[in-house]
Amino acid sequence: MNNQRNNQQVDVIQAIQAFVKQKLANDFSGHDMAHIERVVRLAEQILKYEPKANGFIVIVSAYLHDVIDEKVVADVNQAIIELRDYLILQALTDSEIKMIFDIIENMSYRKNLNQKKTLSLEGQIVQDADRLDALGAIGIARTFYYGGNKHHIMYDPDISPRTALNEDNYKQPNTVINHFYEKLFLLKDKMNTPIAKKLAEQRHHFLVEFVNQFEKEWLGKD
Repeated sequence: MNNQRNNQQVDVIQAIQAFVKQKLANDFSGHDMAHIERVVRLAEQILKYEPKANGFIVIVSAYLHDVIDEKVVADVNQAIIELRDYLILQALTDSEIKMIFDIIENMSYRKNLNQKKTLSLEGQIVQDADRLDALGAIGIARTFYYGGNKHHIMYDPDISPRTALNEDNYKQPNTVINHFYEKLFLLKDKMNTPIAKKLAEQRHHFLVEFVNQFEKEWLGKD
């Protein structure tokens, strides 16, 4: 069992928390520090059911999972260099740094569209935690928050959801409601761990009920 953390690891996590808070201070796309903290809490919850996982790697990766994301940073390559240097400064081993980058560079939904990436157990936990935060009431709020930030149309019944997404066309703008059909409704069946699959069920049903009600009200059929 690797979920117990020593004092040095606790200090590193606290330092990384401050590092991430500074990096995401100006984010208004739903990938802010509040999102990060929720993902960390969800990862902690999943860890209780996955005692074989390295809890330190999971929590560090959960904190860092958005700091090199193109949705958040202007220069991904520069962000990667800065993060690697920072982790070295925090005295993480080469092995730990590799594990962390293997997770945060391969866990995103877009990166898995063309071909599903093979993730470690730790990576699967962080991916599950991140995806759970895209579901339920929080997921709905974040979806509209992101759509507004990017000036996406809220809904247009004449624009159908895309059925064949890849890494390239995924980035093209669409309506906010179509994002539910193109991604969010699919997440429930893409969870890795048993507990995440269970947690996703209720959050998924909340999404479906919301979109059904939204479309009824939009069309005046409620």
